[in-house]
Amino acid sequence: MNNNAFLEKLLQGTKVEWKTLGEVCEIADNARKPVKASLRISGNIPYYGANNIQDYVEGYTHNGEYVLIAEDGSASLENYSIQWASGKFWANNHVHVIRGYEEINNRFLYHYLRQMNFIPYLTGGDRAKLTKAKMLQILLPIPPLSVQQEIVKILDTLTALTSELTSELNLRQKQYEYYRDMLLNFKELNGGGYEVKWKTLGEVCDLQAGKHIPASKISPSVDGEHIYPCYGGNGVRGYVQDFSHNGNYIFIGRQGALCGNVQRYTGKLYATEHAVVVSCSNVIHPDYMFHLLTVMDLNQYASKSAQPGLVVGKLKDLKIPIPSIEEQYRIVEILDKFDTLTNSISEGLPKEIELRNKQYEYYREMLLGFERV
Repeated sequence: MNNNAFLEKLLQGTKVEWKTLGEVCEIADNARKPVKASLRISGNIPYYGANNIQDYVEGYTHNGEYVLIAEDGSASLENYSIQWASGKFWANNHVHVIRGYEEINNRFLYHYLRQMNFIPYLTGGDRAKLTKAKMLQILLPIPPLSVQQEIVKILDTLTALTSELTSELNLRQKQYEYYRDMLLNFKELNGGGYEVKWKTLGEVCDLQAGKHIPASKISPSVDGEHIYPCYGGNGVRGYVQDFSHNGNYIFIGRQGALCGNVQRYTGKLYATEHAVVVSCSNVIHPDYMFHLLTVMDLNQYASKSAQPGLVVGKLKDLKIPIPSIEEQYRIVEILDKFDTLTNSISEGLPKEIELRNKQYEYYREMLLGFERV
């Protein structure tokens, strides 16, 4: 069923009025109040900025159900920042605070604004700003309240499914971190119950910095010639014609904000100078080493200069615990199950969340595709 047919079935011949936001919404901006981070007192009340909750404070500026629209600083102009706030909350001066009058359902307003194109209403170039005057001019469709409520019911159900999955993902992430920290805590004598040998990373692994490759030789996607993944400091950055490594490898980001980032890959690949390539000897399971390096917070060993960096020689000197290979396999089996659930692109919860988000966007477009006559 196309968009028009679906909406026509809901509307049953009723016409949809179009009104400006200023006509159908209360603007509650006067109560907003910015608070410097150094003056915020920790509490349980969410403190909203343009893009999300920035902190939790004591006291509040608003109490009720409101839609928050970024005034400036939105992370993405094409997907403009729209937030839902319920109960007591604090809003700073980078977010507009609105709610509908009787003729428009607040949640309908929220869902509609989330899919709206805000760019025609923005000023300020790169530092986009939605002024109050421009916001008041935004045109909104006003179908009958019964239709609004039906649309909200459908979209809220899909949103709830995504929220449940996201909560489950956060729980699994915490479980993974808990078991990772417990299984890889070898500070106690004999590693807390089994024999552990301590050696330097350089004794059991080979570490090499990757090599520079011109950006002109990197393709953003796979084609007939560019078939090998090109690894930088934060995973795959494109595809190249030739590979520099073939096997099981771990990559450590070595420059700037990516210092200490840990990735793993098996197969043929090219590694750039932004990554340290780690290959393990036969006494180390590569996946055990991956989980171990992840928990070690390697960024703490970076230089403290304006452009932080990790030196290969310094990484080689790090002391690491080596349990038996059988124990390494046991640890890997446990942690990889949690890692798949939390981080896999092709399976597990992230893929399910991605599918649910697409489902929500599909139905939102269908249900909110009103056309002005």
